[in-house]
Order: sequence, then C-alpha cells, then structure tokens
Amino acid sequence: MFNLKDKKALITGGYGFIGQWVVDNLIEKRGLAKDQIIIPDAKKDDLRNIDNCLRLMKNNQIDVVIHLAAVLGGVGFSKKFPASQYYNNILMDLQVVEAAKERGVKKIVLVSSACAYPKDAVYPLTENQLWNGLPQETNLAYGIGKRILTIQADAYRKQYGSDIVVVIPNNAYGPGDNFHEEYSHVIPAVIRKCLNKENPLVVWGDGTPTRDFLYVKDFAEGVLLAAETAVDSQSVNLGTGKETSIKDLVEMIRKLTGHTGKVIYDTARPNGQPRRSVDIKKAQQLLGFQPQYTLTQGLEETIAWYKKQI
Repeated sequence: MFNLKDKKALITGGYGFIGQWVVDNLIEKRGLAKDQIIIPDAKKDDLRNIDNCLRLMKNNQIDVVIHLAAVLGGVGFSKKFPASQYYNNILMDLQVVEAAKERGVKKIVLVSSACAYPKDAVYPLTENQLWNGLPQETNLAYGIGKRILTIQADAYRKQYGSDIVVVIPNNAYGPGDNFHEEYSHVIPAVIRKCLNKENPLVVWGDGTPTRDFLYVKDFAEGVLLAAETAVDSQSVNLGTGKETSIKDLVEMIRKLTGHTGKVIYDTARPNGQPRRSVDIKKAQQLLGFQPQYTLTQGLEETIAWYKKQI
C-alpha cells in the first residue's frame, strides 16, 4: 500500500468540482497537511506546457500526481466544443504524465470518463470492452481523448516502469457541481430548473437513457484508493453498479424539491448515450472500493447545498 500521509501530492484541477473533494478527503481522512497538497493555478500554470508541469513537480518535490484537470461539460458543451475538448485534454494529459516520469514521481492516477466506452458495448460496462467500438457521437472527441489515457498509461508502465493507473468514473454529481444554465450535466440542470419552479420543466431527450450516477464523495474516495493501491491494470471503473433512467431521475428530483409543474421531454435535443452503467467488481476487488451513498442521499445533499447558493 502506498501511504499518502507522509507524501506530497499534486492535484491538477484541485480547485474544480471533483478536485475540491479529493483535497478535502486527503486532509480530513488521510491526515495530510495543507502544505503537502499542491494545486496548480490555472492562470499561471498552463498544464498544456510541459515546462510548467516540470516546474511544479521539481519545485514541490512531488510524490504522487492525481490528474483531474480536464475541459468538460454536458451534452450541449461536448456538441459545441469538440475540438477544444480533444486538443486541450490530450495536451494536458501528455505533458502531465511526461513531466511526472521526468521528475521521478512515484505514483500517477489519471482520471478518464465513462464517455470513453463504445456506444454499443455490452452492459454493465467492463474494462475490457473499452476498445470494442466508437463512443457515442455526441461526445466522440471527448471520449476518444479520455480513452487514449489507457494507452499512455500502458506505454509508460512498460517502458519506464511507472506506477500509473487510470480510473474510469461514471456520471459524477454533488455539491460544487456546475449549475451553468447551458452547459451543466443532467442532475444540476434538473435541480436548478425544479428550484426555479420552471413550468413546464423541459428535459433534453426522451428520458429513456440510463446512467450510473456516482456521488462526488464516493468518487473522491475511489480516486484516492487508486492512489494508495498498486494496480497492475490499465483501467478501473468507478461507479455504483446501479442504472437509473433519466425519467426516474427527474421524478426523484421533483419529489425531493417539491416541483409540481408539467414535464416536457424535448426530443429535438440529443439523448446522449442510450445506456451507461459499469461493472465495479475490479474496483471492489483491487481497491476495496464500495460506494457509501445512495442516489437519494446524494441528491438530498446536492439540493441542500444548491439552495444555499441561490
């Protein structure tokens, strides 16, 4: 086991949605001091530039890199900015891993996405299906970019002996999520509309797609378990193993927020991937990962947090 308590950690994207919870977990559950955690400043530490990555790791004598930084958003964002996602994410991934190798970083955790899986895979998704077809068209560029992480990790493991693992999380949600009116994912979008008492409540697609929704605190724990464990594997799924349709999700959020208006499913808008749920046996067996939050519990905490922001 790789004990994080006495290590210095570089958390890219550490001020972001997932990153904040990873940092909180390191301090509150792993016992790291704040000065053991280095978070790049997006304004001056452009991770697409390898010199910045090398400087961050040299100056701070980093032991572990957890690479969370990414350009991402909901279906609308991926549809509008596919080139930006592809270009920026791949550049960051390439430079962060190369710099970590050059600086002798002992452990590297890369965060991919379930969007990397093929559109027509067999469910639940297992890690060995990652290359069995193309991702869903609406997030093809983002999905392929995140899929390439597994090739990069394998190459560095084979040539340099890097202790490097890729985690593939499912749809994350929770306090601190992006509630942007145009580019948010489905959970914050529906919560925002319900609390705004929108009537009708318009939902993208026909409501039939399914997702495996992973609460952000469980996500953060899974990432850190991967950092602590020697994983001789290209990739490990993080999720709940439970599949929920968008229609069922909408009704859960309406009930929890007291929304009583009409619901319209806008079929002129894209559905996204028809299904998405992952097999988490590998994470359970290798990492000891076990989600602690039900979807209802996670939604309750997310709604309570968002109410304080509006």
